[in-house]
Parts: sequence; C-alpha cells; structure tokens
Amino acid sequence: MTKTIKKLRKQLLIWLAHDIALPYFKLVRRNYNFPYTLAQLQQYPEGTVGRELYRFFSDNNLDMLPHYEKHDIKHVVLGFPPSEAGEVCLQCFMLANGRITLPVVFSVAVGLVILPESWAACRKAWKQGRAIPSLNRLDWFALVPEPLAEVRQRLLIPAA
Repeated sequence: MTKTIKKLRKQLLIWLAHDIALPYFKLVRRNYNFPYTLAQLQQYPEGTVGRELYRFFSDNNLDMLPHYEKHDIKHVVLGFPPSEAGEVCLQCFMLANGRITLPVVFSVAVGLVILPESWAACRKAWKQGRAIPSLNRLDWFALVPEPLAEVRQRLLIPAA
C-alpha cells in the first residue's frame, strides 16, 4: 500500500475522532469529569489500570484528551493499541459486546472499508466481544486504582 494512501487513511481516522466524535462526546457527556491528571496516574503502583493508562499515554506520545479518557481506559483494559487497526478492533469488540451507538457503528463501518488488511484482527475482536458479558454498565473510571490483571480476569478479557 502506498504511503499516500496510508497517510490519507490516518488523516481520515483522525478527522473522524477529533472533528466528528469529540463534538458528539462533548454533547452527550456534559457532566463528564475524569478525576485524574496524568501526574496522578503516574503515581499509581505498577500493574494498576491507572499506571498502565499513564504508560499508554507516555509510550505512545499521546495527550489526554478531555472526553476521551474512558475510551483510552478501554484501550488499556481490552489490550488494543492506539493504531488505526487497534481503534477499529476496539470498536468491533464494543459493538459485538452490545455497545450499539452511532459513533461505534460508523467507526466499524468506515474502518472495515478503509482497512481491509485488518479484517482478521477485527473478526477476532468481534468474537472476543461477543464471548463476554456486556460491559455497557461498567464504571470504567472506577477501574483506575485496580490491578489490571485482576480487572481483565474479572471481566473475562482474554490475555493479550
């Protein structure tokens, strides 16, 4: 695949995340307040969701975006990287798990069209999402102080 096509794909996904999804999140998450700073996440013990979330941001040179923290916790807990394929796989997992919202459905549809080389990974993520009980009512923020391995075990998340 050419560099130009890969660059355009990445720009499309960034545009969808920042110009479409972020305004949506701001609208539906009005009383949304992530109670931690990056410095606070760094202080959590090794192996906790909080410390792994800090590492997720630092290792991938990412900023904490307001209204995206829950999404980023899902990356950490479910084990999907912050790549184009990882984003689509995360959304496939969530859709299969019962998270049926317009942004999720749209992300899956667009991702499957523009990332055909990731179909096998998306199918695997879909099967994983279908195999576990619904996470729709999970308080993702409450997981921050907990050990990641225990959270994954309790939620029946397969080992990465």
